[in-house]
Amino acid sequence: MFARKQHNEDKPHQHGPHGGHGGHGGGCCGGGSCGSGGGGAEPLAEGDPDATADLIDQITSERDEAIVNWKQAAADYQRALADYQNFQRRAANNETEAHRQGVTSVLGSILPVLDHFDLALSQKPTDDAGTKILEGVQVIRAELIRALENHGVKLIHPRPNDEFDPNRHSAIAQIAAEGVEPGRVSTTMQPGYMLGDRVIRSAKVGVAPKAE
Repeated sequence: MFARKQHNEDKPHQHGPHGGHGGHGGGCCGGGSCGSGGGGAEPLAEGDPDATADLIDQITSERDEAIVNWKQAAADYQRALADYQNFQRRAANNETEAHRQGVTSVLGSILPVLDHFDLALSQKPTDDAGTKILEGVQVIRAELIRALENHGVKLIHPRPNDEFDPNRHSAIAQIAAEGVEPGRVSTTMQPGYMLGDRVIRSAKVGVAPKAE
């Protein structure tokens, strides 16, 4: 019996593939407790609340400043656009007024010539030569009127029984005329002229008297 016992004691121990004693086999993770020891990684530190708040304040401030700058730039653009549009209107108005003054000046020089033509055309010729002269005068006058109309000049020449317009007509006499109602134009003694909507010279007219 003693020999068998000695044989069992001398027999080497058999280790399973995953078994073993304390220092072998499973190693330091033998109990699944590697991470719980003193040599594990440190947990991540949480952010500083004060630093986060400061960053939010800075971003908010920069955003608000950008909004203010954008609004200021938009307002500056609108003012510049309005100034430019006003400049364009003033330039257009100045150009129109300069053209009007130029035409008015020329018209002032031509009106006496037109009046002489009208006076000549009011005469009745006594022979063929006089008739031809008046026909030539009439052609020249018509050409002058067309040239003036091309520059915005309009003739004021009311017909009998037209309504009297004090803004465009000057009544210089009361003249009765057949078929003309009282207070209306009975005859035009001298035509007037307008440049656009501005009266350069009012027409001199006779007005039918009111019935007594």
